[in-house]
Amino acid sequence: MENVPIEIERKYIISKPNFSSLVKENEYHRSEIVQIYLSGAKNATHRIRKRSDLSHTVYTETVKVRIDGMSAYEDEREIFEQDFTALSAKIADGTRPIRKVRHTFRYGDLTFEIDEYPEWENTCIMEIELPTREKSFKIPDFINIIREVTGDGAYSNAAMSRAFPKEDE
Repeated sequence: MENVPIEIERKYIISKPNFSSLVKENEYHRSEIVQIYLSGAKNATHRIRKRSDLSHTVYTETVKVRIDGMSAYEDEREIFEQDFTALSAKIADGTRPIRKVRHTFRYGDLTFEIDEYPEWENTCIMEIELPTREKSFKIPDFINIIREVTGDGAYSNAAMSRAFPKEDE
């Protein structure tokens, strides 16, 4: 997987924050996402995504190969709407599309992503993209972490397309 970017991230279950306070954060962005996992990928996850905000929609196709619980090779490319529609017919057996609202913001020098799922009332998943495994970071004061789930396969979107985990309280 030479020349394929490596994604390094930490993942947490958090209490659902006051999203109106997030709007004040640096580079805040809200988008609606539909993610579909496709069949046929060996030792990898293959997905397509439709990401929409108020001004436009972007379609992507991504193949991820796990290195470990915290990092993966990630090959992503933009596709056309007709490609998304055609590929969505190849949804993996036993899965369903994942729907979520993603709230993205910068805090310090890092990007934070909070995914809000319709299946959960009181909690969300927050991911922090890191430039290195050793990078230290501070969690914003307005975020209440319930527990870390980095490397817990049950909280990957691919797994959640098969069986959505019970909400932490």
